[in-house]
Amino acid sequence: MRAAIVGTGGLGGYFAALLARAGHDVVCIARGPHLEAIRAHGLTLKSAVTGEFTVSVHAADHADGVGPVDLVLCCVKTYDLEGAAEHMRPLIGADTVVVPVQNGIDAAERLARVLPGTGIVGGICYVAAGIEAPGVIRHAGGTRLVIGELDGGNHDRIERVGDFLRGAGVAAELAPNIRAALWEKFVGVCATGGVMALTRLPMGPTLGCPETRAFFRHTMEEVVALAHGIGVALPGEYVDRMFSIFAGYPAWTESSMLRDVRGGRRLELEALNGTVVRLGRERGVPTPANTAIYAALKPYVDGAPNLPRPE
Repeated sequence: MRAAIVGTGGLGGYFAALLARAGHDVVCIARGPHLEAIRAHGLTLKSAVTGEFTVSVHAADHADGVGPVDLVLCCVKTYDLEGAAEHMRPLIGADTVVVPVQNGIDAAERLARVLPGTGIVGGICYVAAGIEAPGVIRHAGGTRLVIGELDGGNHDRIERVGDFLRGAGVAAELAPNIRAALWEKFVGVCATGGVMALTRLPMGPTLGCPETRAFFRHTMEEVVALAHGIGVALPGEYVDRMFSIFAGYPAWTESSMLRDVRGGRRLELEALNGTVVRLGRERGVPTPANTAIYAALKPYVDGAPNLPRPE
């Protein structure tokens, strides 16, 4: 199979490096100094799991001239989805499978509105990786990539993609109900992303304060209630299970949205807590904790706001 990585940042770079190391034809769509470094020196992965290695890959700043591929891993941020969909048109053929791996619950539907009739499936990524330097990806942990058909079926194409990814060392799993799996991650990421970005604190201090700990839990409980209101069945003890997992994380654990707000970068707020607020209003499900997060972080959604200064 021939693969294209659209958005070769932390996640995309991790997958690209593994696929290229396995000898597959991989095209990386990147930009800026990162693109130039990959072209000049190859793509380096520094991983706590696989160790450090460098691979040579085909890197470009656009998909024109690449031609259709068998698999597209769409690894851009949620706020770049529609633009990425437009640019990936040359990569799409009749049998191309597109796997979006963004946070949130509606990436596949958003891609489908721009690319109707395309073979889009659901994807969920549990990988912590980022760009350490141009051309260098630092992989801190997590290896799972969960994929599944949006209609819940078990088509041959999803089996082929799963086999292809696993053969390259990607811990790919097939989910019989990808929509429920998307909501399961959504519950956790709305709390870790939203609450940590709001407090500007990592996991230890966030859960170490009783009031903030309770707020963290309320944020998850609202998302579970919303899922039930929409008709997505999550286990009754799901919040307890997730809370226990988060409580076991290292105290220094940070969410990507915390790192983004600290760095003055754009936030994926609309795809996370903003979506909870919007769907809650539509479905009549109260979401006060997520609404507070959304309201407090909205001024930062496009990066650090310009602060007025006294005359």
